[in-house]
Amino acid sequence: MGALHPYEQALVLLLAFGPFVVLGVVVWLRRRADAAEGSD
Repeated sequence: MGALHPYEQALVLLLAFGPFVVLGVVVWLRRRADAAEGSD
């Protein structure tokens, strides 16, 4: 198939790791919200 263009490499990385990044952000935000609720 050959080498990928730079924008194709970026798209592959985004599709491969994007969902994990989004999941990490959601988990972090939920833990922060839960900690703030528990400290009241």
